[in-house]
Amino acid sequence: MLRLDSVHAGYGQIEVLRGVQLNVERGEIVTLIGANGAGKSTTLLAVSGIVHVRSGTISFEGKSLAGLRSHEVTSLGIAHVPEGRRIFKSLTVLENLRMGAFQRHDNPGIAQDIEKVFSLFPVLGERKRQLGGTLSGGEQQMLAIGRAVLARPRLLLLDEPSLGLAPLVTQTIFSVVRELNAKEGTTVLLVEQNARLALDTASRGYVLEIGRVVAEGPSRQLLTDPRVIEAYLGEA
Repeated sequence: MLRLDSVHAGYGQIEVLRGVQLNVERGEIVTLIGANGAGKSTTLLAVSGIVHVRSGTISFEGKSLAGLRSHEVTSLGIAHVPEGRRIFKSLTVLENLRMGAFQRHDNPGIAQDIEKVFSLFPVLGERKRQLGGTLSGGEQQMLAIGRAVLARPRLLLLDEPSLGLAPLVTQTIFSVVRELNAKEGTTVLLVEQNARLALDTASRGYVLEIGRVVAEGPSRQLLTDPRVIEAYLGEA
């Protein structure tokens, strides 16, 4: 479904991605793990068309994403939940969700999907008239994911969904991610600071170091890799 081939990308004079190569198959949950600054978020931003790819190729369902703007990438079926949530704080929960459907014109379907989000995250239904900026961090993360759901993505890019959240909220969010994958068939490319949680959730993983993939494989394999255990799982 998604293929990155020798992708180089960065910011100004700084090169962050240095030949990243990875694949995501339809229906998978795949995770990227690595230290801060390894290039995980930049990889997602490159797929979304927010960070310019200097060389290499990115393709989605066989179509090159080269030169596409972020809204054009979204129209192909890719939704990005960025690090830090990036909700519209001055808009209500309901208005934020509707922003996720900005390229859609099927009002009955939009209304149905909003109700689906409220069933996934009941607290959002209770606060649908509340301004996004007044929500807790966990509720804002739920809203960011809900907004992405309104785009009806086939591929969901999810960046650091547990960052700064209480364990119970994290559990709720990851339960919904698994449900979207299992019941809706949504493919997920996940960046997550909690490497064990990420590998427990995903079927496969890639390890990034300084902009390069240094290890890859089934999650079970990576969970027993001594290098991964020592560097990312907090065990000697």
